[in-house]
Amino acid sequence: MLFRQLYDSESSTYTYLLADLELKEAILIDPVLEQVERDLKLLKELGLSLGYCLETHIHADHITGTGKLRELTGCMGIVSANAKADCANRHIQDEEDLELGSIVVEAIATPGHTDSHMAYLVNGERVLTGDALFIRGCGRTDFQSGDAGILYDSVTSRLFTLPDATLVYPAHDYRGQTVSTIGEEKQWNPRFAGRDRENFIQFMDNLNLPDPKKMMEAVPANEKCGRKLATIE
Repeated sequence: MLFRQLYDSESSTYTYLLADLELKEAILIDPVLEQVERDLKLLKELGLSLGYCLETHIHADHITGTGKLRELTGCMGIVSANAKADCANRHIQDEEDLELGSIVVEAIATPGHTDSHMAYLVNGERVLTGDALFIRGCGRTDFQSGDAGILYDSVTSRLFTLPDATLVYPAHDYRGQTVSTIGEEKQWNPRFAGRDRENFIQFMDNLNLPDPKKMMEAVPANEKCGRKLATIE
């Protein structure tokens, strides 16, 4: 399996490229609209066709590249079963697998950051945690039907129960960190280590963060699989 971690500096978003090198076919997870040309160039250089674009959730900080990539490559766009995106080719269920040759991606429902968030376990070795779990942090819970208590349950019961050696690859990082492990995050993540559910809720409810700059544009566009809504002048 080929695995690449790609980065968009404006939104601090990680996009992940998985590929089966015998089939020469790839999956992109959380592509960014502004990076479509980069992603297509890399696919061409590696001799890969794009089979699927997979979203962890409906993003509020960037517009997905799935719509544009689907238009240019004919790939399938996949979102969580509960995501409000009727334009998707497929809605993936909790514990459902997406298989591509030697690659098996298992969907793990991890709501809390949003009500339809999914993490993806790749070949049982690495988990793409989206915004549910960051390296020494986690996604916020104060909009898009977020719920701190549900996020605590998702992380502690669905992610922290994976083997400690499981590699953790988040959808964002704001400090230049690229990878962690489940064991590290259980021990050292300050959002969870030493906190019970009630304390976590209290902490998250008092973050008082500003809204993402692109939220008003990104959320409705991502509900349309990356198609920007027309503006009236």
